[in-house]
Amino acid sequence: SRLASLGGEKDALTEAINQSTSRTEEKVAEIKTVTESIVKKPPLQKDDPVQSDQGGEEEYLLGLKVEGKRIAFLVDTSASMTDEKLVDIISRKVASDGEKRRGPKWQRTIRTVKWLANRIPKNSKARFLGFNEKVFAIGPGSWFSGSDAGAIESVFQRMESIVPEGATNLEAVLETVNGFSDTPTNYYLVTDGLPTAGTSNFTSLNPFSNCNSLFGKSATISGECRLKLFNHTIRKHGLHKGRPVNVILLPLEGDPKAAPAFWSWTFSTNGLMISPAESWP
Repeated sequence: SRLASLGGEKDALTEAINQSTSRTEEKVAEIKTVTESIVKKPPLQKDDPVQSDQGGEEEYLLGLKVEGKRIAFLVDTSASMTDEKLVDIISRKVASDGEKRRGPKWQRTIRTVKWLANRIPKNSKARFLGFNEKVFAIGPGSWFSGSDAGAIESVFQRMESIVPEGATNLEAVLETVNGFSDTPTNYYLVTDGLPTAGTSNFTSLNPFSNCNSLFGKSATISGECRLKLFNHTIRKHGLHKGRPVNVILLPLEGDPKAAPAFWSWTFSTNGLMISPAESWP
């Protein structure tokens, strides 16, 4: 009787295992079919104001949505935007303008700006600003409509002519954009790390007493001083109620404090920070 009972339990357990395995195999087959259909499916048709060669809309959620009544796009054009590794960045600093433009990270920046520009809502206004030590317009020098294909095309053309060089002055671009008579409602920043220059009189600011590179002639600035500079800049220019800041952070060797600092900034404004995969956009 006991053996019969054990035999029955064994048969029931075997049946349960077989059913579970069968359901797992069916689920795997289903996922495989869906995945293959996505891979084989041609890119979706886009309704972009200016067509580019970047394919259709993604089948996955990136999490980043371009939105707002008046959208300010701030694009870092400093020397580090040419490459990821410091040795390659230093090498390109002494290269020709054409070689700087051909830097892989700069080419990715151009694609990112095109992706953003083509996703401006038709009823929104936008402006693009580039910044290194100086701040300058990318495309039109005033607000333009998201449906203005000519304005967006001029942004594309200007991006192709920019030579990424110099330091990163985030303070300067935030001062500029916040000084517009029609202030932005939303910000999108494309950069690769913490700032290396600012506009404040740092010699009079106690937190910077050990950061002589900000007011001396040093060619480098420590990671700690860059973080202090970033925090000072955000406290002074980067926090505005109801005005979200979104950051696309491209990779840069040797700047580990950048991601948490930018994430904290975007989180405090109800915005988003992404550090996208190498294949995007």
